[in-house]
Amino acid sequence: MITIETLILYRRLEVPMKFYRHLFAICTILIFITAILFPPGAEGISVKEEEELSREFLKVIFSQFQLIKDPIIVDYVNDVGQKVVSVLPPQPFTYHFYVIKEDSYNAFATPAGHIFVNSGLIEAMENEEELAGVIAHEISHVSLRHISKKIERSKKINMVALAGVVAGVLLGSGGAAEAASAVTVGTLAAGQSVALAYSRDDESEADQVGLEYLNRAGYSSQGLLAVLEKMRSRRWFGSEQIPTYLQTHPASEARMVYIDMWLAKHEKVHANINPYPFERAHTWLVAAYGDENAALKQFESDVKNHPENPLAHYGYGLILAKTGNRESAIDHLRAALEKNAFDIYIIRDLGRVYFLDGRYQEALNLLRSAESLAPNNPQRLFYLGRTQIETGRLEEATVTFEQLISIYPRYSRAYYFLGETNGKLGRLNYAHYYLGIYYKLGSNFKNAAFHLKKALETMNDPEKRAEIEKMLIGIRKNKKQSRQQ
Repeated sequence: MITIETLILYRRLEVPMKFYRHLFAICTILIFITAILFPPGAEGISVKEEEELSREFLKVIFSQFQLIKDPIIVDYVNDVGQKVVSVLPPQPFTYHFYVIKEDSYNAFATPAGHIFVNSGLIEAMENEEELAGVIAHEISHVSLRHISKKIERSKKINMVALAGVVAGVLLGSGGAAEAASAVTVGTLAAGQSVALAYSRDDESEADQVGLEYLNRAGYSSQGLLAVLEKMRSRRWFGSEQIPTYLQTHPASEARMVYIDMWLAKHEKVHANINPYPFERAHTWLVAAYGDENAALKQFESDVKNHPENPLAHYGYGLILAKTGNRESAIDHLRAALEKNAFDIYIIRDLGRVYFLDGRYQEALNLLRSAESLAPNNPQRLFYLGRTQIETGRLEEATVTFEQLISIYPRYSRAYYFLGETNGKLGRLNYAHYYLGIYYKLGSNFKNAAFHLKKALETMNDPEKRAEIEKMLIGIRKNKKQSRQQ
């Protein structure tokens, strides 16, 4: 989905080289979109076309933006999203939820049910209802197929008009906002005034449907209103500070009035939501991705004012570990664990800091003890495997890392340590095999090909041989495509 809301994300990236990479990527996707949307005799975009368009668009997003993959954040956001999805009528798509590491306030949806929320927007939130409100609104845009319908109605729009929209948005990344606006508006006028941005009617309809979804899912509607109020409060700091979400989701004032009236007339839900999952994910987000100095001050204050709160100690421990003060970090993580002994994330992070501090036996004991609580937690398995390596338990480490990749096959670092462990055990064919996969996942195709060829020389397992040969064919194709570009 080429929407103004998604493209404006590019305005946040002001590094010249990134600008040109983005420009190239967008041009590539435009060529693809033209082929899909405007073939001879096209009758508009179907569900199948929407899914195909979404797959190609995801390639651009994944190549241009950093996604947060920490389970404590991603799993939580997915849980909230799926809770809303569970009350929808039958849908033609499977919904997926992602978090982009980006400070700006924004959330957007692609066709076919892919919902993205920026980390900066989540960091500004205070509770789960605010997150649910934004997610429900984006889900509504997808279920109502707003962008897909616009593409269908806009099938006469030509390449020049689409390219003008892209050029206008990208000009804005250089600071020429007025010029960007002029180019965009002028080009769209030439292209029969067709735009792919959401209209006021789209926003109104998405709010109506989204509020119903929220209530059915057990949320009140206060959250969405609270988020909009937060964004509105930022717009007074100047045009450069206007949240992207308000630029791409118009009529915020009218929306707030409507939501307030809807609350007074229809609100029947008095949500009773456990605040702990949101607060834990929010704590990790601030500690791991927020400003270090601000996080230190915030969590130090939280510990002083709320010493009985395990998440105050958890957040302080995380940021202390991040800044290198592991001894104090361990003290606060242990304090957090004493107050909530069954929180797997506190256990996992205390074990991780033990490992990083060289306290391997303590890390081993703690990470092993958590198996019954979370046998498949990826970071628990990862640091358990690394601790087993450091304590000479190499065979145990291979079992741990193999369990990890069987559950999370794209956990690339596990392949590296599997390669290292097999090398120490003298199983060089498997060492090269796993290192080859590690480099392939990182798109280092030269090193990947070297290790896979080495593995193939001595690999006796016929299934592994076939897999290696298939990977080598894929690498050769990738290199050929790169040369042609």
